[in-house]
Amino acid sequence: MSMTQLRDPLAPAQKITSQTLLERKQTGVPITALTAYDYATARLVDDAGIDMLLVGDSLAQVVLGYENTLPVTMDEMLHHTRAVRRAVRRAMLVADMPYGSYQLELAEGVRNAARFLKEAGAEAVKIEGGSNRLELIERLTDAEIPVVGHIGLTPQSVHRMGGYRVQGKSLAAIRRLRQDALALERAGVIAIVLEGIPREVAARITAEVAIPTIGIGAGNSCDGQILVLNDLLNLSFTPPAKFVRRYADVAEVISGAIKHYREDVQSRAFPAESESYHLPAEINEAIADETKVATRNVVKLSARRKA
Repeated sequence: MSMTQLRDPLAPAQKITSQTLLERKQTGVPITALTAYDYATARLVDDAGIDMLLVGDSLAQVVLGYENTLPVTMDEMLHHTRAVRRAVRRAMLVADMPYGSYQLELAEGVRNAARFLKEAGAEAVKIEGGSNRLELIERLTDAEIPVVGHIGLTPQSVHRMGGYRVQGKSLAAIRRLRQDALALERAGVIAIVLEGIPREVAARITAEVAIPTIGIGAGNSCDGQILVLNDLLNLSFTPPAKFVRRYADVAEVISGAIKHYREDVQSRAFPAESESYHLPAEINEAIADETKVATRNVVKLSARRKA
């Protein structure tokens, strides 16, 4: 059983809000963001001072083992968002709306987004798409639900795009991305994720909108950066994308620790005496005395049977 040390409830922690993110853009202070999917990692990320935590639908791949993000459900996303919520005190908590939860009907999209705030404690939702999502974003904003937009390489469109391909490489595609970003801003999004687009395009969009841009595979001119935590730690079991920088090989650390544990158990090196509970000396002596008496009785009984 693991016993978690509780954090000091009186410790100061400046809460990050959408206004904080906007001020970061206005003052040129880069925004830091990472994904998180459970209590333990979310707590570590929050304690490390990351500004935004995204419960990404990427959990379909890195946590649930699916091939892409499409199969993850509302119930699964809500479950993981609740776990992260219990860990987070400082960062702004954003939840991805999964595929199928907002694409079909506007009313259903609003209801599902409200569930993330009401049932799971999210402070904003993220939806993929540009001009085709404007009415939904306006409805969500009217319902007091903050929205983070997401354009460029949108993983929920993997089949339409023909795979995970860099977007915005032609003049027409660049024009659409710029138009989408401005339209999303007018519709009321609080920030825009720019994924898988050339650095120069992301820089131009960042300069054209007054709201923060968060880049992933979009160069360092965005107002902030986000990575999938498992990619950063080498816990994805897939070759990293070009834009991923691995800051630690946690897979090797975990694998090594597990192998060491297995060896210690098999050699009876674990648990050691110092890791075992012991009886008081007087209880041990009493047990020893009882054992002696029981042994003598067995010997006597055996002798009688032989006689």
